[in-house]
Amino acid sequence: MKTKPNLNVEAFEQNSVSNTMSCEFIQTLITNYRNNHLAFVKDRLGIDDAHSIHFDLDTLKKFISDIENETRKNAPNATDQDLGIRFYYAAYPKKEDWDIMKDTPIEAEYAERHTLVMVPTLKADDGEGNMLPYDFNPLSTTGEGELLAMASVRNGELRGNIISQNHGTLSPPSTQVTESF
Repeated sequence: MKTKPNLNVEAFEQNSVSNTMSCEFIQTLITNYRNNHLAFVKDRLGIDDAHSIHFDLDTLKKFISDIENETRKNAPNATDQDLGIRFYYAAYPKKEDWDIMKDTPIEAEYAERHTLVMVPTLKADDGEGNMLPYDFNPLSTTGEGELLAMASVRNGELRGNIISQNHGTLSPPSTQVTESF
């Protein structure tokens, strides 16, 4: 594989400008979410849902490193530019269905709340000359990785484990004292 983690902070600082948004713009987006989606969930479903999720940098860096390392082993022709991460909006099950969570450290106080599930992507030709970011399993040992969207179409369903990340700290139920928006 032609990719390797770049942990050289100086190189990042020299080669890029930090992504920024104004506080006003951020507040507008968050207020839109709270006034529309979050209010709808509370009013219509009766769920006091989460409005934010926090992942520490070590968790995110390890997730990215795992994607890069497993891709290097199992899809050696992939490049840094080919890899990405898709963030799926998700929700934890109801308390009465919590048995699906038995092998996780996630407690039932998270029942029915929004969360995110991160899944690796790999750009591949869609057959019409377009390079699209397909959900990707770097753990596949086929030599090309496994494009999950293509596999699910071929096989009818997905099985097994893939590199993925879930369960940051949701707010609520955790404290909101640390939030600015």
